[in-house]
Order: sequence, then structure tokens, then C-alpha cells
Amino acid sequence: MSIFEIIMLVCFGAAWPFSIAKSIKTRRTDGKSLAFLVIVIVGYASGIINKLLYKPDFVVWLYALNATMVSIDAVLWLRNRRLERQSNGAAH
Repeated sequence: MSIFEIIMLVCFGAAWPFSIAKSIKTRRTDGKSLAFLVIVIVGYASGIINKLLYKPDFVVWLYALNATMVSIDAVLWLRNRRLERQSNGAAH
């Protein structure tokens, strides 16, 4: 376990609730990229696999928590994209 790894995960993790709240409130995909969210999820999944295979410790839960929050934001992105398309279709 590294204190710097913990600090990194806590700092990154602190941003996701704000991103999720923005997705819920605005119902828009502006300023967000599904590709970016998927890349971040893959990164966290790789961290989880590394922890489970080589250095099992409680930090794996921080990776899992962050991956869950990013996954929620990705699902909201998909929902918001659908809402945007429905709105654009209704406008024409």
C-alpha cells in the first residue's frame, strides 16, 4: 500500500460525485465523453486486477468505489444522450 496511491484515488474520487450531480441536474452530455469515461473505467479495472493479483490490500475498495462512480456517470451519459435525441426528434 502506498499513501500516494491512496491520495490519488481519494482526489480523483472526490470529483466524480460532482460529475454525477451535473449529469443528473443538466440532463445533457455537453462537456462529457463516453469514450473518456470508458477509458477511466478500464484504468480503474486494471488497478483492481493488479491489487487482487499482486498486492491485495484495502485500497482495492477505493478503486472499486471510483469505478462504480464512473460507471454511474457513464450510464447517466447514455440516458442523457437518449433524452437529447428524443428532444431533438420532437423539435423537428
